[in-house]
Amino acid sequence: MNKLTWSEFEKVDMRVGTIIDAQPFPEVRNPAYKLYIDFGDLGVKKTSAQITNRYKLQELIGKQVIAVVNFPPKQIANFMSECLVLGVVGVDKDVILLQPGAHAKNGDRIG
Repeated sequence: MNKLTWSEFEKVDMRVGTIIDAQPFPEVRNPAYKLYIDFGDLGVKKTSAQITNRYKLQELIGKQVIAVVNFPPKQIANFMSECLVLGVVGVDKDVILLQPGAHAKNGDRIG
């Protein structure tokens, strides 16, 4: 296992955001959704997530999640991802989204 230094870890900008829109993403090889996440003062960022096994589109709206917001944009099929939603990857690549234990302000930093 590679170990990070504290200064390397401090460069990772993780924030709380609320999913405001979720759409199907049929253009990708593995089933995924397009997510639009409100990060408060940081604005709305979009990403894709392979979470179709566990979550239905309609139940994602309003859900708070944790995401890394300082990666460079990444092209995924015909879509530009602007953040990385964090989740626990279980058996069969079933992903459980990481969420705050109580409601938090959009854009709050994870420390």
